[in-house]
Amino acid sequence: MNQNVQWQQVLIELNRRYEKGESTELVFPGEDAGQEYKRLFQKPTRLIILGCGYVAQALCRFASALEFYVVVTDDRPSFANHGLFPDADEVICDSFENAIDKIKIRETDFVVVVTRGHRHDALCLRALLDDKKPMPAYLGQIGSRKRVIQLKGALEDEGYDRERLDQIYTPIGLSIGAVTPEEIGISILAELIKVRSEKSARTKGGLDQTNADPVFLNFVAGKEEKVIALVVSRSGSAPVKTGAIMAVDRLGKSYGTVGGGCGEHEVTMQARSVFLKKQNRSMLLDLTNDVASDEGMVCGGTMEIMLYYMPGE
Repeated sequence: MNQNVQWQQVLIELNRRYEKGESTELVFPGEDAGQEYKRLFQKPTRLIILGCGYVAQALCRFASALEFYVVVTDDRPSFANHGLFPDADEVICDSFENAIDKIKIRETDFVVVVTRGHRHDALCLRALLDDKKPMPAYLGQIGSRKRVIQLKGALEDEGYDRERLDQIYTPIGLSIGAVTPEEIGISILAELIKVRSEKSARTKGGLDQTNADPVFLNFVAGKEEKVIALVVSRSGSAPVKTGAIMAVDRLGKSYGTVGGGCGEHEVTMQARSVFLKKQNRSMLLDLTNDVASDEGMVCGGTMEIMLYYMPGE
């Protein structure tokens, strides 16, 4: 992004598009001439879990911690509730067909069918495989190989498209010898992460992290003078991916995160010099040094962070 770009308008537009669920790529300059960093901003992948049994509960708990926006649904009020799913972003208690209509499946969605029986699985698949609706990026169904083959055959006999049926991930999850609901939830989540990585919209050569804290987006869209800190490279066991981003105001308050702890405090301190000089700069954050060791930090490695001065209005 060159110096003539009006940053404030760009950041306001970024916030507006993110709230609407639209992706935006910003290109940040590096310190060297011609160097640039591409950072995609897109909302977390929406994961729709059909069925609210024990596997669903475990999957929701794990997935919510790994940048999925989780929607769960079941037709039983005793299961579809926030008491059993405190980590879910949305809980819908309705028939599976009605819930799927309400959710309005998108091509970017991940859908996991883990209902209490194949009759309910079939209801879900009939609604999901309607050729008038978009096919989700991931559709997985739990169940034995034999029962799933039988169900697919029955649906094909009903006229459902074989090509769509063949896109269903089944047996669901990666083969890790899972037995308990928690283990099965982890095996499913592992497959979701694998597919998400393969289907990632990240631009080639772009930074890894693509989600953003709404607190960060709301702050940078404001008129206040600010410094934006962006992780552009990392090594070792650094606590965040490249693309981790936060903003700092004149008082040293931060919005978003680049890892937390002593390292983030150092970034906040370095932002002061950027405010004073009104110039972009880079910094190397070493998490393997003596200070980090003395503080008991479990992370190691290093992170290169670009600090960008953003004038206010």
